[in-house]
Amino acid sequence: MRVFVDADSCPRPARELVLRAAKRRGFGAVFVANRPIPGLEGLMELCPPEDGAADDRIVELARQGDLAVTRDIPLAARLVERGVAVMDDRGGVYTPENIRERLSLRNFIVGLARNGLDTERNPSYGKQEARAMANSLDRLLTKLSPPPPRGTWPGSA
Repeated sequence: MRVFVDADSCPRPARELVLRAAKRRGFGAVFVANRPIPGLEGLMELCPPEDGAADDRIVELARQGDLAVTRDIPLAARLVERGVAVMDDRGGVYTPENIRERLSLRNFIVGLARNGLDTERNPSYGKQEARAMANSLDRLLTKLSPPPPRGTWPGSA
């Protein structure tokens, strides 16, 4: 299992949560972006600056059983369609049951903004958001992790 992070818009505390979880649980973390991000040297998949290049690369690399972290709802929809588990950096989980509604709402808000109507933005990223992300990340990683070999007790390795 690997975790792919849409790193261009992912807040630093959320990226750090993924890094700590990767180290603790022993999975691969791949940070995909159109620009170098300090602190992620050796862990980044740097994409051309074209619009959508990082999204396309995540879709190309991610497989069923992987996890992706993104706040980009159209990207989340593409990944959910491929059977990839997807969450945002605030702990929200995108599923086949909720992705169409979230995509419709996103498209509606984008339409309002294009017509000059002010839309509410996400508040800053703080401890509450990081805690919600950490909890969702832990739940999803536990769900996606293979079970221990038969006849072993958790923690007996």
